[in-house]
Amino acid sequence: MSMINNLRAAVRPSRPSRLSLRKDGAVYDATRPAEATTAVVDCAVYRDGARVTFERTLAPHEAIRQVRRDGGFVWIGLHEPSEAEFAGIAAEFGLHPLAVEDAVHAHQRPKLERYDDTLFTVFKTIHYIEHDELTATSEVVESGEVMCFTGRDFFITVRHGGQGSLRALRHRLQDDPELLAKGPSAVLHAIADHVVDGYVAVADAVQDDIDEVETEVFSPGRKGTPRGTDAGRIYQLKREVMEFKRAVLPLVRPMQLLSERPMRLVDPDIQKYFRDVADHLARVQEQVVGFDELLNSILQANLAQASVAQNEDMRKITSWAAIIAVPTMVCGVYGMNFDYMPETHWKFGYPVVLGVTVALCLGIHRTLKRNGWL
Repeated sequence: MSMINNLRAAVRPSRPSRLSLRKDGAVYDATRPAEATTAVVDCAVYRDGARVTFERTLAPHEAIRQVRRDGGFVWIGLHEPSEAEFAGIAAEFGLHPLAVEDAVHAHQRPKLERYDDTLFTVFKTIHYIEHDELTATSEVVESGEVMCFTGRDFFITVRHGGQGSLRALRHRLQDDPELLAKGPSAVLHAIADHVVDGYVAVADAVQDDIDEVETEVFSPGRKGTPRGTDAGRIYQLKREVMEFKRAVLPLVRPMQLLSERPMRLVDPDIQKYFRDVADHLARVQEQVVGFDELLNSILQANLAQASVAQNEDMRKITSWAAIIAVPTMVCGVYGMNFDYMPETHWKFGYPVVLGVTVALCLGIHRTLKRNGWL
């Protein structure tokens, strides 16, 4: 199932929250003032594939108690929570401290880890930055992170970065109750599919940028272009591709595990969908590796062109220096202060010497031009 690509940045809701912590950060309290805000973007209970509505917004600890009493699962979404904001949720759901630390501080590699009865998954989201012209300082991709805690009756997402909102994805899943009824593993698949579909879209856009640079590097007659401009653009694009590569390559192994290895927390029917995600990711991996190799070739070709241009300039300079050397030598000889020199007192001496000098210069010029030096 294909998810929506390139979602817009999420905006934190301003509705009041009832989530707070004691000063020791270990106990949940639902008496926080209404004007306070938290990192919780959404907290919902799902039963039989449908979102359960309540008279008021439930705090996470209230939602999980509803689930454990009446069935279903809870999906909690957070955006860049602090340690204090996340401590209560971690205690309520029994999350492992190492996974909690990774989720709060971010900047993690994509990975899949199992802690007791919880799967901890890290995805790097990639967003393509639109630009009118690619320059040596252009940002091409922007990365973010989505951490997922998958349990038997809960699913928690922790998002970092301004891009990669999951709000539209949540609404899309709510429109597919049959899939959502599979439980938290269905949400995990949807997020993985959404992230990888984003990779596919970004890969296509980056391919266009690389094609543009390649065309300009090999296009003839690019006069007036400052030397080094293309090299700077290629190098900047290569750095952006490297950022893309850091998101894609480490995720290959986790997707293989989710699609091939049976797991208690992953529904067997959902595991089949992970195979499709793994296939798409493998294609993106090949593209990204190809981008890196292609940019290396373009950069080497550009540097070779610059070297050839410098050699041509040196040949022209050397050729003109050889031509100028003839009159310089003649003038140097006849500029010496001797009384007895050939043709110094001859009536036609000056025009003859001048004519011979011009003839020699023209001969050298013709020879060099015929050999491609001028």
